[in-house]
Amino acid sequence: MEKRTTPLHIAIIPDGNRRWARKHALDPWEGHRKAVANFRSLTDWCHKDPRIAVLTIWCFSTENWKRDVKEIEMLMGMLEEYLVKERNLFREKQTRLVHSGRKDRIPEKLATLIGDIEEESKTMTAFTLHLALDYGGRDEIVRAIRKMQSTKDATEDSVRKYLDHPELPDIDLIIRTSGEKRTSNFFLWQSAYSEWAFPQKKFPEFTAGDLAKEVDAYTERSRRFGG
Repeated sequence: MEKRTTPLHIAIIPDGNRRWARKHALDPWEGHRKAVANFRSLTDWCHKDPRIAVLTIWCFSTENWKRDVKEIEMLMGMLEEYLVKERNLFREKQTRLVHSGRKDRIPEKLATLIGDIEEESKTMTAFTLHLALDYGGRDEIVRAIRKMQSTKDATEDSVRKYLDHPELPDIDLIIRTSGEKRTSNFFLWQSAYSEWAFPQKKFPEFTAGDLAKEVDAYTERSRRFGG
């Protein structure tokens, strides 16, 4: 089968941050801090690789609210700090920022910042960085159904247009670090035919070189989409 040549939508589930921290006798949020620092190098690599058009990162799930309050506060603060630092670079690098998930439960200052950058970068076309924050696949589908005026004539196309970002292509490759082999409610609609990779490295140890290997391996696969 002919290999796909259109730009790819890559997604990463950055698993293993807290286990990395425990391994190094650190507080859980220090694993997240290392992960945020690592995230920059991965984003830069994807931006430079012409094969990749969209990078999705799962920053915080709808289920993660069960975690320790201090850990959540620290993580939200790190995300805000990251976006403040990157804000001007989105413009310089022609990067569009989009967010999937709920904005009503995350800190108001962070939600406003995300919304402002989304608006500022909406015409950027070189690359799209897609943050999944307070995101769950089932939650997104339920919210989409609630937006529909009627479900009587529901089709795949009519449901899709009510998803958080229906303009984004479905995900081609999902990489879940740390060796855990679970889908965990991650973009259930958009991952229907995604390829998966489960590298053993925990996310704070996962390098741009590791990402390159996974993308290279993906490009050697033949996707049949049920055919």
